Amino acid sequence: MSSLLFLIASIILTAWLTISFKIIERLGINNLQAIVFNYTVCVITGSVVNGSFPVNASLVQQPWFSWALVMGACFISMFNLAAFTVQKIGVAAATVAYKLSMVIPFVFSLYLYNEAATGLKIAGVVLALLAVWFTTRPHRHDGKGKRLSWVLWAMPLLLFVGSGLLDTMIKYVEQAFINPGNQDAYLITAFCVAAGIGLIILSFLFITRRQQLSGRAMVAGICIGVPNYFSIWCLLGALKGYAGNSSAVIPINNMGIVLFTAIVAWLVFKEKLSAINWLGIVLSLGAIALIAYG
Repeated sequence: MSSLLFLIASIILTAWLTISFKIIERLGINNLQAIVFNYTVCVITGSVVNGSFPVNASLVQQPWFSWALVMGACFISMFNLAAFTVQKIGVAAATVAYKLSMVIPFVFSLYLYNEAATGLKIAGVVLALLAVWFTTRPHRHDGKGKRLSWVLWAMPLLLFVGSGLLDTMIKYVEQAFINPGNQDAYLITAFCVAAGIGLIILSFLFITRRQQLSGRAMVAGICIGVPNYFSIWCLLGALKGYAGNSSAVIPINNMGIVLFTAIVAWLVFKEKLSAINWLGIVLSLGAIALIAYG
């Protein structure tokens, strides 16, 4: 029962991360500041939960340290892109692009780890690409012509590719360098890098007076950062509880997130999804199922 609660909590908390970007937009809160403060809160939350701050100078000698630097830079880049995509395209489309990015590490796994590719899994990959195509298809017109349409296409597709490559890197580093003894240090180091890059950018913007410190953005960072950390914490709890069937947990988690965010986007934010967009969401669920169980 506790494992199921962990899984449900992970779905809700992860979905909240995407939904929160829409709320930030409606409240007129600065995206960049909220995201930077989010990563600072992640570091603090992780350190409190783990009982200590594991980052120190000796970590530079660790074989995974350079990967943590890259991962931290990718974290803040993809989070900003996700926020931009949610606010310009919509919650549902951004979530599908994010969650179907699991296709890319799957394809790399066939090459890097010689994993078996069944007909159903290959069909799932093809279906996933179609799902991203349909779900992220713009259906609004604002008179700016064909050029805007291509921009709207590019954002979720870039999010799809970028998230997939980030997941591929995480999987590689986890298998090559990470163990239970250094996992916390690796994750918190990556969060520190993301926060550090963001704080450097914000400092420049503050010094040049292009932005002013926003108290509301700090509150938003707390509201995003704490769930951000615990979404991973709950997912790890679910994986541990379903150790005998862990390969199905992440796909089920992804399907739950896609469905939950699509329903919230429709009911709460009144996002107008076309029939083709809904078809893409249905195809995304089928794709995840085929890849997971094929």
